[in-house]
Amino acid sequence: MQEYKKIFITKDEVVPTAKRMREAGVPLAMIHGFINKEGKGNVSYEYEVGTGIESYTVDGENSLPSIESIYDLGAQWAEREISELMPITFEGLDTSKRLFMPEDIGENKGQILVTPMKELINQRFPGKEAGK
Repeated sequence: MQEYKKIFITKDEVVPTAKRMREAGVPLAMIHGFINKEGKGNVSYEYEVGTGIESYTVDGENSLPSIESIYDLGAQWAEREISELMPITFEGLDTSKRLFMPEDIGENKGQILVTPMKELINQRFPGKEAGK
């Protein structure tokens, strides 16, 4: 079974953590992001350490430094995707071209509206409860 360890860090610790991991030869597995209940960003940098995952998480920031210069395309793609889908930016990251959203949809401010399944079912089938 794979071990998962979550470690909270600050915005200022993102780059030093990435550098330390890269120098140790630790692969960057993924970068995940979401918006918390307060409307602030939550970004997790997940590294494959041995047979487990160490997730270094920054909560409450909508602007973070990019680690593209440390992990190249492995970081760039995930950072660009997050910045395209959510109002989270990565300082120093080139977002002049979109990955998959139409160019005329907005200015990299997060364009995806997530609707809970219950609301979608109610819109499609008024009066029917989700899961029944």
